[in-house]
Amino acid sequence: MEAVKVGNSRFKRMCVFCGSSTGKRHCYQDAAVELGKELVARKVDLVYGGGSVGLMGLVSEAVHSGGGHVIGIIPRTLMSKEITGETFGEVKPVASMHQRKAEMARHSDAFIALPGPTFPHPSPFAYPPLSGLISLHLRRPLGGYGTLEELLEVITWAQLGIHNKPVGLLNVDGYYNSLLAFIDKAVEDGFIQPYQRYIFVSAPNAKDLVQKLEEYVPVEDAVAAKLSWEMEQMGLNSTLHAEIAR
Repeated sequence: MEAVKVGNSRFKRMCVFCGSSTGKRHCYQDAAVELGKELVARKVDLVYGGGSVGLMGLVSEAVHSGGGHVIGIIPRTLMSKEITGETFGEVKPVASMHQRKAEMARHSDAFIALPGPTFPHPSPFAYPPLSGLISLHLRRPLGGYGTLEELLEVITWAQLGIHNKPVGLLNVDGYYNSLLAFIDKAVEDGFIQPYQRYIFVSAPNAKDLVQKLEEYVPVEDAVAAKLSWEMEQMGLNSTLHAEIAR
């Protein structure tokens, strides 16, 4: 397939799963900024979890400062924990974590997971307003599992035929090697079908990963294609299902 030229992408918006922690290594922070710049270069807008701290803050500021549009989707309950100081772009408050994930999927044409996983917990510290890409890494890290949960859910949705949008892992310095080995073991032991291993792609840097997503061809599953989903079971309506799947 012909390489995608910079500034010419099949995607209008890309969802980036990332957390309110920056991690302990600068390579993760650099990767978030690099990804933001790559989206700007390809004229792809950002959809993300709406926070202003951690990797969320870094990638959103990189896209916004480069002239890209940013849509942040965040549960109202988490706004006081994940938003500190300046936010970038459009912030859409929602009622729940389920609605957050559904709205992120609805607005996006593809998904990328940065190193994580993180999920905020209440912090005893009140952070003063900070600005700039570098200053964000000084904040106290918050820990948890949110990025991994979001990633596995959109992979599962693809497996079940709910959508056929590309999913990618930004495997910075081998961060996701253990997860990839776990999935390969599940395939080897018969818990995941071999062809389902290719529902998602991975790459060590933003440029290569986005290119793989551009070239991605959905894995066809005859069984999943025949399923008819009652999205009310997931707290969604049929219209939203159609929008997630488009």
